[in-house]
Amino acid sequence: MSEEPAVVFVTGTAGAGKTTFVRAFAEWMKTSGYDASVVNLDPGLENAEFEPDVDIREWVRLADLQDEYGLGPNGAQVAAADMIALKIFEVKQAIAEADADYVLVDTPGQIELFAFREASKAIVEALGGDRALIAFLYDPGLARSASGFVSLLLLSASVEFRFRLPIVNVLTKSDVLTAEQLAEVLAWSDEPGRLDEAVGGPTATPDVQLSTELLRAIETMGPLTGLVPTSAKERTGLDAFYRECQRILAGGEDLEPSHEPVAE
Repeated sequence: MSEEPAVVFVTGTAGAGKTTFVRAFAEWMKTSGYDASVVNLDPGLENAEFEPDVDIREWVRLADLQDEYGLGPNGAQVAAADMIALKIFEVKQAIAEADADYVLVDTPGQIELFAFREASKAIVEALGGDRALIAFLYDPGLARSASGFVSLLLLSASVEFRFRLPIVNVLTKSDVLTAEQLAEVLAWSDEPGRLDEAVGGPTATPDVQLSTELLRAIETMGPLTGLVPTSAKERTGLDAFYRECQRILAGGEDLEPSHEPVAE
């Protein structure tokens, strides 16, 4: 493969299903005739659902840091974030050897370790290249309330602001929502007026006022971006996510298949 691969950094709140989404999309790429290389950047990952192609645990392991320096889980995560930055060029070399169409980077479960550490900016710059974006995953348990949806919008906007990369907002586990709930959440992402209405509610309680002010601030930063509903369990929405990535990174042009599609 001669063209530089597309790099997708997958992040979101804990429990949004980052690793499951990465696995499902990598499998979808394979069945569609494309190659995807999976990179695990979580040094504390346990019981991975599949084996990543490039694994930061080969260089940095959370348990080792705790034992060696007497750190607790949180302190070890912070130390690991900085150590990963020191190893990132070795990781980059391993990625290059995989020679894939897409590089899917599974970031640490704690979003603050990815979004708000200075080392993370160096990691994203080193791995991202000219064809990179961020997939921000929305947990449906939080997204189905108007105030929760606004909170996720704020986090997504903060991540976009920090890294200055295009962002695709993805609703994971959409199968856990009823058809009515899913329609409402998607309407909030496509029609700001509907979200504004939902946030306002019947009474002006402090949390309603705060949500309203946050929504106003987000709207001034730019137009709200749509939400791509997906389900790893039912294998739905992954093709739509691919098309959105290609729209951003290649003007909508499709990839040339690198191999024959593989049946599931």
